[in-house]
Amino acid sequence: MIAWWLRPVRFTGPAERLIPVKVTAARVADVASFLGLAGHVEQWFGPMVDQPGFRDALRRNIDRGTAMCVRPQDGGDLRGGILFTIRPPVCRIGWLVVAPPDRGTGVGRALVTEVVRRLDGSGMVEVITFGEDHPAARPSGARTFYLRLGFAAQEPADPGPDGTSRQWFRRRVVS
Repeated sequence: MIAWWLRPVRFTGPAERLIPVKVTAARVADVASFLGLAGHVEQWFGPMVDQPGFRDALRRNIDRGTAMCVRPQDGGDLRGGILFTIRPPVCRIGWLVVAPPDRGTGVGRALVTEVVRRLDGSGMVEVITFGEDHPAARPSGARTFYLRLGFAAQEPADPGPDGTSRQWFRRRVVS
């Protein structure tokens, strides 16, 4: 478990604020809150909330310790969550979502930083995100987020479930 106090990345949107961010391993009790996060992004990633396959993948990640989350200090729904796999020297981020009111506050950055830390040495972190022509590729979107974290855009990936473009992003980690 790691705690972060981060200044938000400057995006157009809510006023800048400093929030306490604590990244922890997800628990089975967090499944409903993860599903709530998933509901915010189904328009881009396809159905998840009502899909047994997504629920099973979420449970497997929780069981093996590859589901991390950020909880609000006062309880309530999760601020963000991430699912990943590590097969050294590669770590793949399979899913990352930050609750809409918490975007741009450092929650996503803290989750990715924790995953990179877990790589525990040199290697590569990779993720598939939106292609340049995707509506969510706006300046405050996922592409910009990953670029700001040191990822580089790579080759195209298979289209998303909505038929729109996707692209691999990778970041080399050197210990």
